Amino acid sequence: MDSIRWGVLGTSGIARQVVTATREDGDATPTRFVAVGGREPRRTAAYAQQLGLVARSYEGLLADPDVDAVYVTLPVALHVEWTLRALRAGKHVLCEKPLATSERDAVRCFDAAERAGRTLVEGYMHRLHPRTSLVRRLVAGGAVGDVTHVRAVLSVSVPATDIRRSGPLGGGAHLDLGGYCVSAVRMFAGEPDRVHAEQVADPVAAARGEDVDLRLAATLRTTAGVFGQFDVGLDLPRRDELVVVGTEGVLSVPDPWLCRPPTVELVRDGRTESVPVDPLGELGLTGEESDPYRLEFRTVSQALLAGSELEFGRADALGQARVLAAVGQARRGVPVEVVPALQEAER
Repeated sequence: MDSIRWGVLGTSGIARQVVTATREDGDATPTRFVAVGGREPRRTAAYAQQLGLVARSYEGLLADPDVDAVYVTLPVALHVEWTLRALRAGKHVLCEKPLATSERDAVRCFDAAERAGRTLVEGYMHRLHPRTSLVRRLVAGGAVGDVTHVRAVLSVSVPATDIRRSGPLGGGAHLDLGGYCVSAVRMFAGEPDRVHAEQVADPVAAARGEDVDLRLAATLRTTAGVFGQFDVGLDLPRRDELVVVGTEGVLSVPDPWLCRPPTVELVRDGRTESVPVDPLGELGLTGEESDPYRLEFRTVSQALLAGSELEFGRADALGQARVLAAVGQARRGVPVEVVPALQEAER
């Protein structure tokens, strides 16, 4: 086998973007999307025709012997259910973020993956991009000294009818956008042990009796005394920002989630240096929005073909779910201690 045959679960916009992005690798790609599973037959058929895929129902996709792995792109509230179903059907799974909104549900998913002998990946695409790897190397190499503060920002503007503003479907700024920021804080500051947060409730969702955060700001503290702060919003202009502050310098990372700029900015001793991501032009980066998705699936598919482990696995996903759940609990202004789930602590 020279490629992994993927099926898409859900007729989403992000899946359309991902399928198109993976095809930019041409015939050499280890990722081959072959089918899509949808809930509405007519819409699924039209979606499949546009992307050159075979149309299936959800259940039909999981039963398809020509599908090795499933990309779960359903609303957040359905992630755990269909991740579990796909794993039990013997498929590898890459689930869009967040995989789970509680650590216990993340444990359930990874336990199912282990029982099935399959790989499960949480889809934070920026983590597998060379630009993020560069920032990690710089921080690990002491470019900013000891990290003291991590600041992250992500906002978008979506209409009130968007599923990201629906309570029953798992909407809310902290779930849709906050996961990226939490991931960055954990990556560069370490694991938080305490979370403070405040939300602005979505008035449209509130009128339907739903508790959805339209905007949220949070402060996370680690046991080592490092602070992480982030703010997110679903009704604001697009903002993408990551700053890592240390005792000897500052790293500024514009567009940290789609990773399009070719440099990051390092400030030390009053001097600013633009550090190139690919100084020799060897990584095949295009600088386009498709890059992180193409590279994400290339990395995952290559690992599946080789039978090798990916860097971000069970431990990372459980830590991510733990902190994201704490943010959700703290968003009404009451600080929350971040405590591992009992089941995992006893493993």
